[in-house]
Amino acid sequence: MATQALLSSSSISSSAELARQILGATPVRSSRKVSFLVKAASTPPVKQGADRQLWFASQQSLSYLDGSLPGDYGFDPLGLSDPEGPGGFIEPRWLAYGEVINGRYAMMGAVGAIAPEILGKAGLIPQETALAWFQTGVIPPAGTYNYWADNYTLFVFEMALMGFAEHRRFQDWYNPGSMGKQYFLGFEKWLGGSGEPAYPGGPLFNPLGLGKDEKSLKDLKLKEVKNGRLAMLAILGYFVQGLVTGVGPYQNLLDHLADPVHNNVLTSLKFH
Repeated sequence: MATQALLSSSSISSSAELARQILGATPVRSSRKVSFLVKAASTPPVKQGADRQLWFASQQSLSYLDGSLPGDYGFDPLGLSDPEGPGGFIEPRWLAYGEVINGRYAMMGAVGAIAPEILGKAGLIPQETALAWFQTGVIPPAGTYNYWADNYTLFVFEMALMGFAEHRRFQDWYNPGSMGKQYFLGFEKWLGGSGEPAYPGGPLFNPLGLGKDEKSLKDLKLKEVKNGRLAMLAILGYFVQGLVTGVGPYQNLLDHLADPVHNNVLTSLKFH
């Protein structure tokens, strides 16, 4: 073995010397021994979403928020989605699902609350129906509107309808696809869903057929959750503006644009 090693070393030295002579390189002497360690080339797996933008993320939050959810930037200061932390009593998947659903409700609510004001200012609907959102009966002391039934009847009726819809939505969450197997006036063939409760798709929930490929669907999911978060903040802003200014959000905007100096957050800090 020693003889073989010596021969191999001598061959390597001779080859190196020959290469230097051919290339005209100046031989470099070194008293240090050089050792070569050959390892198998391997690339560690890249964690999904590892290159995403992070918002106040912590090492702990990044241990369970891996970027697989739309709009996941590692932001979870209260640890609500932490399966092993204080928020572990709530199913993290349910929280992500709830954010999407509440974001959709908020987007519809934000538009529905401000639309009567805008349409009234534009003269497209009568002034008696162009009311601020808090004057439509949702907050009785602020004013009521005479609908086809009294407010209590409407409330019970809406609770029954929403309760039924929410019950079926929860059934689909608990057992995805089950709504397509239960008879529902012939609509069950359209309620089977995609197997993903938050994005059921189909002719009822995706009539335009958006998101046909994975990339476009991912982009749409991200845009939806971003707009849903903005809408939830907008609803909160509507409540605060109503309490502070006593008028609707669209009138607030018009007042601010007409006189930004005297109609802004600082000058409106009074409660009506």
